Amino acid sequence: MKTLTVSVVTPDGPVLEDTFEMVSCKSEIGELGILPGHIPMVAPLSISAVRLKNGDDTKKLAVNGGFLEIRPEKVTILAQSAEDPHEIDVERAKRAKERAEQRLQSKQDDIDFRRAELALKRAMNRLDIVG
Repeated sequence: MKTLTVSVVTPDGPVLEDTFEMVSCKSEIGELGILPGHIPMVAPLSISAVRLKNGDDTKKLAVNGGFLEIRPEKVTILAQSAEDPHEIDVERAKRAKERAEQRLQSKQDDIDFRRAELALKRAMNRLDIVG
């Protein structure tokens, strides 16, 4: 079966470079399923999971925004951060989720609600990835 070369890069350096049969991710314009031969495009990524499929095996990464560049035989993800499920500290993610929820429920005027919403999305994304 045909494959795509997938590169995931963050400001801290490369996270992944491998070949996969299919890439699924959520961009700001909607869910994308990418197969070899896909038309070239660039899209902003949402805070979500990137699913990389080879046969019956699926690898997931927690991606916190960035951009996706698609070429017919290569997908490049330039992410603010990307985490493998094995790298995620579940307890830390749970605490971050609780803190963000408390901030969002707070009636204080000095709370940055947009920042709290993003923190909540990142924490929930991490927890979803680990299962």
